[in-house]
Amino acid sequence: MRSKGRFVSGLLALSIACVPCVRSSEPAFRLENTWKLGGAGSWDYMAVDPSAHILYIARLNRIMLVDSQSGKLVTEITGLSHAHGIAFDDVGKVGYISDGGAGNVLVFDRATYKVLTTIPAGKNPDSVLFEPTQRRVFAFNGGSRDATVIDAASNSVITTLPLPGKPEFSVTDRAGNVFVNIEESSVVLRLDAANLKTTALWPLAPGESPSGLAIDTAGHRLFSVCDNNKMVILDSRSGEVIASPSIGEGADAVAFDAANQLAFSSNGESGTLSVISAMAPTGYHPVQTVSTKIGARTMAVDPASGTVYTVSAALGPKPPASPSNPKRRPAILPDSFVVLVYSR
Repeated sequence: MRSKGRFVSGLLALSIACVPCVRSSEPAFRLENTWKLGGAGSWDYMAVDPSAHILYIARLNRIMLVDSQSGKLVTEITGLSHAHGIAFDDVGKVGYISDGGAGNVLVFDRATYKVLTTIPAGKNPDSVLFEPTQRRVFAFNGGSRDATVIDAASNSVITTLPLPGKPEFSVTDRAGNVFVNIEESSVVLRLDAANLKTTALWPLAPGESPSGLAIDTAGHRLFSVCDNNKMVILDSRSGEVIASPSIGEGADAVAFDAANQLAFSSNGESGTLSVISAMAPTGYHPVQTVSTKIGARTMAVDPASGTVYTVSAALGPKPPASPSNPKRRPAILPDSFVVLVYSR
């Protein structure tokens, strides 16, 4: 995922929930735990393996595996250049990591956490997903603006698909379709996982410059978070825009909790978590804004418990922008990396 600037220098943790739920009968999300993990390196995607109770966190040159119940570090998958995404197969056997710095996808054993093989991808593979109907892995390459398609049985590259712009996050409906946000043109692209063809290109207006993407497979809804503080919700069959509720600033990730019919947006620049109701018949509207921490731009939700995890650290002064790097990130203060755990 990308980094979105204008962090506040040295701003530390904010207080807990700041806007109550619309329906008072529903408990509000609150900060349950803060797990201090420390260690050097920035962060990117997060993922939960609910059956193993493991939270995966991309930390630049490694993946941290954290016990999602105790907050203790279990182990690390090391030797990466610039880790981005984590994906899992559908039988609990293997997982996939996109290493953007090396241009590879790593396949690892989910029991031993050992890397089994390394597969070449395009330039800067970012989002990665496993598509179950064809048993194919899609790595979306931000640098080369294409997608590497991998056969999960043989761990070999099937083809490389050109894309109409820089891809951001991707999801599958588990019924043969793959969706990916295209940042520059503010659209969602739909791919046929069997024929490897583009079948739709849907505008996200009023959303602009999307990053995170989530899906409600049963309700046929896509949730795309955009730079202009919008979560755009589309029908995943027709591409129709259903709603566009407001969220916080600097959203880089979105997640959907099917059991509780809630969508979440982690907003790194405002240091908030937007909670959006997806409960019929009330439609899609904000029900809570939770204060998190400046820099907490990525997150993961445990589908079994509904627990929300996000991460950040204490940040130093933001360096001045340059023509080659207009969105420079502030320094991460040593040993300050934390996981923030929210529940109801």
